[in-house]
Amino acid sequence: MPNIAVVYYSSTGNVHQLATALAEGAEEAGAEVRLRRVPELAPQEAIDSNPLWREHAEATTDIPVATPADLEWADGYALGTPTRFGTPAAQMKQFIDTLGGLWATGKLANKGATAFTSAQNVHGGNESTILTLFNVFSHFGAVIVPPGYTDPLLFEAGGNPYGISTASGGKSTTASDAELIAARYQGRRLAEITAKLAG
Repeated sequence: MPNIAVVYYSSTGNVHQLATALAEGAEEAGAEVRLRRVPELAPQEAIDSNPLWREHAEATTDIPVATPADLEWADGYALGTPTRFGTPAAQMKQFIDTLGGLWATGKLANKGATAFTSAQNVHGGNESTILTLFNVFSHFGAVIVPPGYTDPLLFEAGGNPYGISTASGGKSTTASDAELIAARYQGRRLAEITAKLAG
């Protein structure tokens, strides 16, 4: 089975929840998985200004920080980020911008790729954030693996065909059971499609 990298940014824990579930799903499908968080760019005073942000930052220090080598190792990858004005957070964009060397040598091409996100509300930019990551995947030459409507369980989670998303309501770790089930499904699907590509 394939190597899958699940690379994400999360400030207060919602995207982290989805990333963990997606990684579990890929593992259930037999993949070897690396769960990685991108480096934090915000100053400590900004993190300290939000107790949920500080709490999450301290709770996830054991998760390794992502490097380009993780995507080179992977046969497929999932990128997750909160939406910031309908686009990926700066932390995720900065990580993507470190991948130029891999892109230039074709080492991100022909791999399965999927995306997931969280916004404060349902119409807070979830779909546009994922579609922005699809632009990136297209530049990489990756094979985009959306969940689509390939299983009825996706409707229980809101029916986003582009990738799992959750509305946080400004709170931490609020993903519903249905959304976590859908995230696991998305991880399994990524692993299964990536295995076919790598085969």
